[in-house]
Order: sequence, then structure tokens, then C-alpha cells
Amino acid sequence: MSRNPISIIKNGILTENPTFVQCIGLCPTIAVTSSVENGIGMGLAATFVLIASNAVISMLRKLVPDEIRIPIFIVVIAAFVTVIQFLMEGYAPALNRALGIFIPLIVVNCIILARAEAFASRNGVIASIFDGLGMGLGFTAALTVLGAVREVLGAGTILGLPVVPAGYQPALLVILAPGGFLMLGIFMALFRAVQARLAARRGEPAPEAPAGCAACAMSGSCPGARIEKEDQR
Repeated sequence: MSRNPISIIKNGILTENPTFVQCIGLCPTIAVTSSVENGIGMGLAATFVLIASNAVISMLRKLVPDEIRIPIFIVVIAAFVTVIQFLMEGYAPALNRALGIFIPLIVVNCIILARAEAFASRNGVIASIFDGLGMGLGFTAALTVLGAVREVLGAGTILGLPVVPAGYQPALLVILAPGGFLMLGIFMALFRAVQARLAARRGEPAPEAPAGCAACAMSGSCPGARIEKEDQR
């Protein structure tokens, strides 16, 4: 399938942003965005894994039987997660400790598996690389924005540097899990509102919010999606 690389990247950042539109990968999103540094680090690690795993899975897509494709995808993803974890342990040990278990858990991150299943297994290598780049940049942008706002409001800093007046009282709730849910919901609503306004300016209908298993890229292989389909019959 021949697709414009720019449109593929734009799709990952804006049209189908994995965090604000597809609502996947939310566990690490809330857990690591207590600071902008953690958000950027997690986003870049996931981007590397997305690009590399998408490329390899696209190369193997015609050789892997459908019955075992998900285990094969996980093995490929796990290999690249191991590489990025070793690199972080060697060159960014403090960041690696801060992100903790969420680096190994990239192996089962919904974003990585969803792009492997929905795109890389059905498209060429170049298009799959750009898809991984777009989705990775969209994920990184979401984590960075959330991390920046939560760090400023919750600690009064950016990258550890004070950015608010001396008398500011940090809202500690913002950097805790409940604050993460709250900020994520606010940003999702703002993102969808901006999408709707831009669509209206172009004379297009507002994009519909994802609903149910049918909106998930993994619906073709998820048992939960099959159960939902059977319940709807």
C-alpha cells in the first residue's frame, strides 16, 4: 500500500493520537508524567521500539502464520525493549530508575501491539517506519505536555528548574495519580474540541470519539472484542 509519509506522521500526531484520540497506553501515561523529563524519556523509548518493531514486523508479515502472529510480535517487540533498556541503563541510569517497571512493560504496551497488528502487519516497511515515527511522536508529545503541566502545577518546576514565583504553593494532588487522571481528562477534552473546531472550519463532520472494542486496533485478535460482537448479535 502506497501512502504519503507526511500524512502517516500527521495521522499519528493529530488525527489518531494514541493518547488523546485512541485512548490507549494510558497506564504509563498517568504513571510517568509527574515530570516532563520522565514523559520525554518514556515517549522516546516507546518511539524507538515502535519504529524498530514496525519495520521488522512488516518485513516478516508474509512469513508469519496468522495463528502465531501475536506471540511473534511480542518476541520482536521484547527484543527491542531489551535494547532500549540496556541503553538507558548505560547512558541514562537516573531516568531508567525513575521510569522503573514501565520500560520493560513497553513489551505489552497497547500502542506498540496495536500498530504491529493494525499497520505493520499489513503495509510495507517504509510506511510502517513512518507509522511508528508518527505514533511515537504523538505519544511523546502527549506525555511531554502532560508532564510539563503536572510538574509546573505540582512542583513549580520544569526539568527541575523553578519557574513560578517564590510564594507559589504547589498543588501536590496534580503529581499524584488522581491528578494524573484529572489532567488527562482535561487534555482529552481540549484535544477533541480543537479537532472538532478545525473540522468545522474545513466543512467536515466532527470526528467521532472511539466507542467499544470495534474502535481498537487490536479488535481483530482480542478475545474481549469477539465476546462483545457475540453479545451484540
